[in-house]
Amino acid sequence: MRYFVELAYNGTRFFGWQRQPQQLSVQEALEEAFSTILNTPISVTGCGRTDTGVHAKQYFMHFDFDGSFPKAFDRRINKYIGPDIALYSFWQVATDAHARFDATHRGYEYHLNFQKQPFEQETAYFFPFSAKLDVKAMQEAGKLLLSYGEFYPFCKSDTDVKTMKCELRQAEWRWHEEEKKLVFHIAANRFLRGMVRLIVGMCLNVGLGKLSVDEVKVAMDDQTRIQKSLSVPPQGLFLTDIRYPFLAQANPIQF
Repeated sequence: MRYFVELAYNGTRFFGWQRQPQQLSVQEALEEAFSTILNTPISVTGCGRTDTGVHAKQYFMHFDFDGSFPKAFDRRINKYIGPDIALYSFWQVATDAHARFDATHRGYEYHLNFQKQPFEQETAYFFPFSAKLDVKAMQEAGKLLLSYGEFYPFCKSDTDVKTMKCELRQAEWRWHEEEKKLVFHIAANRFLRGMVRLIVGMCLNVGLGKLSVDEVKVAMDDQTRIQKSLSVPPQGLFLTDIRYPFLAQANPIQF
């Protein structure tokens, strides 16, 4: 039988989601925990690959298991997995349901602190040049992207994807006055490798006057690299919103 799991994780101490040789990944930590508690080898498939240091406020994975779950399984595995990962809900789903391929919506946030916050070093990017930023121009740059369906300028060069097409649904900056924080909200049906961090970097370069919105438009029209390309640090990035139509009416398992 196949099961879906909703979870969250702090990516600081992991080398991304996917298994890595000689490095601890979120996937490896989960597979070890599930295999130990269920006393059988368990492989998990995630809804996407997050890079080293990137976080997930909402994430989904699936795994196959034909046995019986031990009593209080959810509490036991949460205790075993450690403080950086939290497992929230479990569903039994169709055997062909897929955490990655069946997701219809993905949303990210990028947190940019304008005030130094010693307790948010792992979860936001402190930007000390906020006074120089033209936020209106950054907003214009984000809005521009909504007119396009292909995103070659914002894909890492060492990718193996077969298409650059994405259905971008949101790309906007929001100011949080009390926290002195600027948060970028972006959503699409899918994202290319490194796409969100490159888009945030582009917006910052536009805000600093190092890049014009017209230059971004030319790159998008021609689907060519942006000369002044910037990928922002990973700690400010969160995966936040994953959607599956078949989970909307489903009831979680009660262990």
